[in-house]
Amino acid sequence: MVRPFVPPVLRTRDIDRDELRARLADGSLLRVLRGAYAAPAASTEPWAVALHLLLCRAAAVHVLRSGDHWFSHRTAAALWGCALDTVPAEVDVTAPLSRRSTAGRPRTGVVEHWVADARRAVEVQSLHRLPVTPLARTLLDCASSLPGPSALVVVDSGLRAGAAPEDLKRLVEESAGRRGIRRARTVLARGDERAESPGESLARWHLLEAGLPAAEPQVAVRTRLGWRWVDLGWREEQVAVEFDGRVKYGPDGRAASTALFEEKRRQDALEEAGWRLVRVTWKDLADPPSLSARVRRALRASAKRGPRSVL
Repeated sequence: MVRPFVPPVLRTRDIDRDELRARLADGSLLRVLRGAYAAPAASTEPWAVALHLLLCRAAAVHVLRSGDHWFSHRTAAALWGCALDTVPAEVDVTAPLSRRSTAGRPRTGVVEHWVADARRAVEVQSLHRLPVTPLARTLLDCASSLPGPSALVVVDSGLRAGAAPEDLKRLVEESAGRRGIRRARTVLARGDERAESPGESLARWHLLEAGLPAAEPQVAVRTRLGWRWVDLGWREEQVAVEFDGRVKYGPDGRAASTALFEEKRRQDALEEAGWRLVRVTWKDLADPPSLSARVRRALRASAKRGPRSVL
C-alpha cells in the first residue's frame, strides 16, 4: 500500500497579491479552498487530479483551522492509502462536539463530523503531519456511512494495509447501537485483504448481494504456463471472474499490444486447465443484475459438466 504525497498549500497571506494573481492566471497555482492555494496535479488523469485536489483541501483545512480537529472517513482513508471507488470533492473533518457552537459557518468543500466522546481525540494519529483517525477507526467510519459497495472497497484495501481484525472487532463492540453499525458489521464481515483492486471488491459485493455463493479472491490455478491467479474464483466449479480495468495496459501502443497478447495466452491456459472465465469491466459493474446473471449462468453451466478434479 502506497500512501499518497500531501502537497504543500499557500495561504493568501503567504504570497504577494500580484504574484498570486499572476500565478492563478498562468495556471501554476489553483485555489483549493477559500484563502488557500496549491500547485495543480502533475498528472492529467482524472482520478489523480481528483485525489490531488482532495489532499490539497485537507492540507488547507489543517492550516486554516484552529482548535482540535482530525481527518476522518474517506479523507482519512485516502491519507492512509486505501482505495476508493470514487474520490470525493469534499474533505471529511471531525472535531469535539463541545466546539460546535463556536465553529462558525462550515467551509464549502468540507463535511463536518462531531463527536461527544472525548476518547476519540486521544486516539488521533499523525500522518503526513496531519491529524487522522487510526486505520481501524477509519474503516469502521467508512463501513458505517458509505454505501455497501464503496465501503467494501475501503475495507478490503485497509485490511491489506494492515488493519488488525481484532481492533475492528473491538470497535464494533464498543459502537453497538450506534447509527450505521449494523451495515458496518455486514461490510466488515465481507472484508478480505486478498482483494487487489476496487473492481474486484465491487464485483464481490454485487455477487454476494445477488445471493450467489461467496467467491474466493486471488485463487491460484495450475496451468501449462505455470501458476496463474484469477481475481475471484469458485474452485470446485472452476469458474472465475476476471476484472479488466484496462489501466494495466497503459497508454503506450506497443506495451498495450504486448500486454493484450500475454493476457490472451493466460486466458487460453486457464481455459485449457478447465476453467470458465467471466470478464468484467467498469461498465459491467454499473449493471449488477446483468453481472450476476452472467456469473450464475457460468456456474450452472459448470455444474452440468459434472465433477472434475480441482488443480
